[in-house]
Amino acid sequence: MLGLMQDRPLLITTIMEYAATYHPDHEIVTRAVEGGIHRTNYGEIAQRAARLAHALTRLGIHQGECISTLAWNSYRHLELYLAVPGMGAILNTVNPRLFPEQISYILNNSAARILFLDLTFLPQIEKLADKIPAVEKIVIMTDRAHMPATSLDNILCYEELVAAEDTRFDWPELDENTAAGLCYTSGTTGDPKGALYSHRSTVLHSLSACTRDSLGLSSAEVVLPIVPMFHVNAWGTPYAATLSGARLVLPGAEMTGENFYNLMRDEGCTIALGVPTIWLALLQYVATLKDQDLTSLPIKNFIIGGSAAAPSLIDSLEKTFDATVIHAWGMTETSPLGSVNRPLAKYAHLSDQQKMAIKVKQGRPPFGIEMKIVDDDGHDLPHDGVAFGRLMVRGPWVAKGYFKQPELNILDDDGYFDTGDVSTLDPDGYMTIVDRSKDVIKSGGEWISSIDLENIALGHPQVAEAAVIGIAHPKWQERPLLIIVPNAGETPTKQDILDYLQGKIAKWWTPDDVVFIEEMPHTATGKTQKRALRTLFSDFTFG
Repeated sequence: MLGLMQDRPLLITTIMEYAATYHPDHEIVTRAVEGGIHRTNYGEIAQRAARLAHALTRLGIHQGECISTLAWNSYRHLELYLAVPGMGAILNTVNPRLFPEQISYILNNSAARILFLDLTFLPQIEKLADKIPAVEKIVIMTDRAHMPATSLDNILCYEELVAAEDTRFDWPELDENTAAGLCYTSGTTGDPKGALYSHRSTVLHSLSACTRDSLGLSSAEVVLPIVPMFHVNAWGTPYAATLSGARLVLPGAEMTGENFYNLMRDEGCTIALGVPTIWLALLQYVATLKDQDLTSLPIKNFIIGGSAAAPSLIDSLEKTFDATVIHAWGMTETSPLGSVNRPLAKYAHLSDQQKMAIKVKQGRPPFGIEMKIVDDDGHDLPHDGVAFGRLMVRGPWVAKGYFKQPELNILDDDGYFDTGDVSTLDPDGYMTIVDRSKDVIKSGGEWISSIDLENIALGHPQVAEAAVIGIAHPKWQERPLLIIVPNAGETPTKQDILDYLQGKIAKWWTPDDVVFIEEMPHTATGKTQKRALRTLFSDFTFG
């Protein structure tokens, strides 16, 4: 027997319409690419999304076709987030920090006929124009006054495109499993792979993000997603913020600590989301401010994902702003929300040191996500916080395949996806990333976590960035090499670093050498590029 409940589809248009109906005056604030602050609200965004859908229909876009973007966090990008899937097309957000060959691959693989482009990225596309034959029109996301001179001949102006269109659109009632968004992995090995999200998966992901034990978005919050909208849908915050009616503050193209701080202060942000390098930039900027009580700012939560946050970073943010740092974990294939580190009530009595030991974990899965860890033979391992193995996940917003790659079977027999992370799970369900499976150091039959070593090294007051890679060793198979970027003006020695590590790690974890470099290579998503470091130190031998 089936239930007698109404079967209404879970669609992105329902998110937009709910916000426009019940939170029409709640603001969307943007640091405009053209300069200055732009203010709009959910009511106006819904009307402009309707205009955009009419314009795309007039340009011949049909359901199931891809529209691509190279764009910052802005109100215009939000309009695309709502209009494109709402009309039944697919929004493909392209990461402009990828290599040119990867960007052209993605645009060709997605077969996008129209590309929406922020002013910043026009020079990149001018150089790629002859390599993206499928792109028929390029829409510059600005008004006529700021339209640039360009060598391209298939250019449209965003504001002119939507100006004459109707503010009402007959949004189709799609099957909730219709494709809505397409995000590609950063392609650290081989070509980028596409994760194709559905309306259903996106709505469920958004609902999960709004829960108190997750990101905690609500109409009472002011949300600053510094994580770019071209990086896994800004961790889903554009949709979750719209669903909840949260006031949304978008930083635009100015990715500086000063911009982040000014927006936090001037707009009263309560929740901010970004990768560790973002928060390092913020801390470096506020260190230059004199006689300002930063603890009086309304910021309550810093959400950190993308890579593990060192205890020193967590401590600095919390003490500087009297706020709470919340670790989160996810990946392109998980939409990306996979776990969030909210403390259980029973931890309230713990000491600060004990609480920090929990805060550095990546957190517990929200309802909808299931996790397990397995050994190399696929056997389940205990959730005791000690055993570590390959992290496997499944759930309604986890990928079951890759776009246009039906030959790839990415699930095990029980429907779990192998994340490529090596992790532990403790009895309370907290997951801790030990390492990426390709980065863990195998020494004498035992594993050394490069992440743990890096986080401890980052606690040294003269260290700005730290990375650990394995170097071949004739006796032990691999031994750790610690690579350090010192703080500006600092000149720590190898012995300074090794002395600092003493007593904080097992003796056999001690790096066999420490080297210093001026700049750490980063991936397009802000993570340390271990592959580049392995290439740089491919001829390195321990003395």
